[in-house]
Amino acid sequence: MSYKKTDALMRHLRDSGISIQGAKQKRQLINTGYFHGYKGYRFFGNAQRRLPFTSYDEIYATIQYDSDLKALLYGKMMFIETAVKNIALESILVNSNSESIQDMYDKVVSCYNNAPDSATTEQKRKLQQNKLNLQNSIQASLAYAYKKNNPKITHFYNNIGYSDVPIWALFEIMTMGDLGYLLSCLTYDVRDDISKRLSLNVSCDTDRQLIYKYIYTLKDLRNAIAHNAVVFDTRFRNIDPSNAMKQCLKLEIKLPYVNFKTIGDYIILMCYYMKMLKVSKTEIKIFIREFEKITDNYRQAVNPSVAAIVIHPDLASRMNILKNFI
Repeated sequence: MSYKKTDALMRHLRDSGISIQGAKQKRQLINTGYFHGYKGYRFFGNAQRRLPFTSYDEIYATIQYDSDLKALLYGKMMFIETAVKNIALESILVNSNSESIQDMYDKVVSCYNNAPDSATTEQKRKLQQNKLNLQNSIQASLAYAYKKNNPKITHFYNNIGYSDVPIWALFEIMTMGDLGYLLSCLTYDVRDDISKRLSLNVSCDTDRQLIYKYIYTLKDLRNAIAHNAVVFDTRFRNIDPSNAMKQCLKLEIKLPYVNFKTIGDYIILMCYYMKMLKVSKTEIKIFIREFEKITDNYRQAVNPSVAAIVIHPDLASRMNILKNFI
């Protein structure tokens, strides 16, 4: 099977009902790639929902919209990740009264022996298994960092005076997924402490699972941004949000519903975190306005039937509710 050169791909697009011609559009097609660009952006959410493009300009505008979204979200996402890490780290250090990773395992991670009295044998076994998995993944992270000569880690192993890597150095090399998993393994009391330090609304979070479930939710978006995957249609979404995840945002922000099926819900969650982390109202509102602006620019760049699929009909009203909450 032979591959098509750019001119042949342009002919193929024209045969598919998408007008494309000239040196400028040819260059755009080369730069964004037929496979990454056209193939990646011609549908919304899944391959069955084709976007009714009529011109290559609309495809290019969609790629641009996605790029602008990633550029807007990147800095804020890094800020949230770092802040939540530091708040969790402080709580773990205080609650284990030590900076030793072993003390963290012994004092603040759930296991068979410190399970709640109400736990069944099966639940206790599951907690113990999670703890062993956590120890495994932390060892693997440290081994990988050492192999890669990461100075944050080699510093501790290559010094006669030092023995163990402290918890805070471990946090320096953790991914957002690692952080979520660690949070999920902590005892109820420590999860409760971190939730309070964050000022999460725990009224509907009886098991104190929000701190890690929201991190997992943000991690999917963060990784899509970092790996330049498509984000505008939330195809990166790996979760089925729990009732508590929906209730918390509905109650706090006064939203009619939350489902994380549109990018707007991720913007809402990020703003909720920024507000909890005491980011200024002005800064959060600028972020929301910028999101609205790039979405409006996109709306004007494509035909109404494309815009109707990509931009959720109640996005504007949700953003107004969000601004009132901020």
